[in-house]
Amino acid sequence: MPSEYHVSSLVLHAHQDAIESVRASILALAGADIHAVSPEGKFIVTLEGDSQKSILAGVESMQALEGVLSNSLIYHHVDSIEE
Repeated sequence: MPSEYHVSSLVLHAHQDAIESVRASILALAGADIHAVSPEGKFIVTLEGDSQKSILAGVESMQALEGVLSNSLIYHHVDSIEE
């Protein structure tokens, strides 16, 4: 069982022609959720996971998506899960 809970928020900017494909790819990532998307291709995304490594993997996966111009980690929080 995981001993930590991590949550991060990101702002991601995608090319306008790739908004729908980027949206689908983000939603396919474990722990990812989209909270807003602008017509210009700016996304507000959260990532949840059980380690810093899982968050970093999600950030790197999003950056590698076709059509993504940039992504910025805005916030990261970790809580210890006590049994």
